[in-house]
Amino acid sequence: MNELEGLTALIIEPHAGMRANIHSMLNLCGLTRIEHASSSNQAVKHLGLRAFDLILCEYDLEGGQDGQQLLEDLRHHKLMPLSTMFFMVTAEGNQSKVVSAAELAPTDYVLKPFTADRLLERIARALDRRNAFLPVYALMDAGDQREAIAACIEAQAQYPRYAIDFLRLRAELHMFLGEADQAEPIYRQLADAKAIAWARLGLAKTLFVRKRFEEAREILEDLVSSNRTFVDAADWLARTHAAVGDLAKSQAVLSEAVAVSPHAVRRLRTLAETAFEAGDAEAAEKAFKKVVDKAKYSEFRDPEDHVKLVRALVVKGDPVAAASVIRDLDRSMGGRPNTALCSAISSALLHEYTGNETRLNDALATALTACKEAPTLSPDLKLELARTCLQNNMEDGASDIVRDVMRNASSDAVMTRAMGVMEQAGFPELARTLAQESRQHVVDLVAGGAARARSGDYKGAVTLMLEAAVKLPQNPSVAFNAALAVLRCLEHEGWEERLGQQVPALIGKIRQLDPANAKLGALAALHQQVLKKYNKAASRPAAGRPAAVPAALGVPVLGSAQKAQ
Repeated sequence: MNELEGLTALIIEPHAGMRANIHSMLNLCGLTRIEHASSSNQAVKHLGLRAFDLILCEYDLEGGQDGQQLLEDLRHHKLMPLSTMFFMVTAEGNQSKVVSAAELAPTDYVLKPFTADRLLERIARALDRRNAFLPVYALMDAGDQREAIAACIEAQAQYPRYAIDFLRLRAELHMFLGEADQAEPIYRQLADAKAIAWARLGLAKTLFVRKRFEEAREILEDLVSSNRTFVDAADWLARTHAAVGDLAKSQAVLSEAVAVSPHAVRRLRTLAETAFEAGDAEAAEKAFKKVVDKAKYSEFRDPEDHVKLVRALVVKGDPVAAASVIRDLDRSMGGRPNTALCSAISSALLHEYTGNETRLNDALATALTACKEAPTLSPDLKLELARTCLQNNMEDGASDIVRDVMRNASSDAVMTRAMGVMEQAGFPELARTLAQESRQHVVDLVAGGAARARSGDYKGAVTLMLEAAVKLPQNPSVAFNAALAVLRCLEHEGWEERLGQQVPALIGKIRQLDPANAKLGALAALHQQVLKKYNKAASRPAAGRPAAVPAALGVPVLGSAQKAQ
């Protein structure tokens, strides 16, 4: 049992008796450093403070959120390092629950009742795999994906039993680095040799990111038709249909995926948004209701879901239900960031529909004031607010919002939508003027930072660009130049821990906003060069030796859940 000595565990289980039972089993297995959480919210608080080697989570949690939804939150908000082993525990044999849990790739899932010997067997199997991957995980979490690829190649030879997993990780690392052309032959090799479904999905992803949508669609349609429970493939098929403008097909695919796996909140949200954009307000309403209901117990619930439900209800012509949703928003999410703003936008939509001009103007005034201090509000809702303002003779307020969206645009598609709001309201010339001004504003910001750096004022360049990154958090050009300014400053002025810690987040933001950026590889290489200059880069641990792994940077977690026993 010495292999478990020193490991830490978190038991997430609502019933005290079952917690004590699992605790005793872990003790019998040689694991003694154990903490408990009786709910998902308690678990999030524990994981916000420290990492655990092992998590045993009951599927049927009390308080509204189930284990699958908790795992989804933990993955999305990166509260678990790659090295954490997550076991889903359930007495249910329900197909949809198993599918929903498995698609998020828990390390394993086990059916109750189980014995200490069975649990030890599962943990030992997971620990063997984890120890093989720890050196790679450490490099990934240190931001050195290039070295992680080299470590995968070495480890593949040392651990042939995990050869396929290391090949898969190599391919995903190439995708993470924006190198779809290097990921493709790995996926193709695996798909041709073993006909592995996830390898064909990976191949489709490489085609998608290079905008070869028709080829991607053919692979994805075949995957979905041959296995309707392969919901990850369905997600990508829906994205492929949406990318070519076929929202009806995208909605149909997502509806089928939700029917198979009904507990994934983010898929439900995507279905709702797709249905609304496709003009199906009734389907959007139903999906948004489920989103609000399932997310209400999450520590990361988003008030924007309530606004979008209100919008769907107003379009559908149900102001009574819309008013009820607004009351629920105020009651259940009061005090959270953007709640007051979302409530004001929702109220404006409702009063616009009912024709209450006085209350409409009050709500718009409140929303316009709050919007100035809400950089994280989505462009979708900002543009909805701008549209409402334009419809009610508040052109100045609408112009300020559209200008902000344009400056902060994460893509050309967002810029086009912002222009479309102005054009549809009868202001095409103003739309073009705002677009030109916004583009020039970003150009001037970047040029100002570059000029300061060229003159040797590296710290001045950092100050300017980091301030811009805070004001324009969705603009990939600003994030890129902020990261570059920080790296040049560290390179020339010496290491400063506060600045050095900001670079991974900035690079991660660029990968999120602009994954196809051709300069990302060079920026990441410069980051590693600076880290090595000051001996800050993670050293490569000996293969198989456990290493401390900090929080993950968002690389997909690998490995699929084992079959329940």
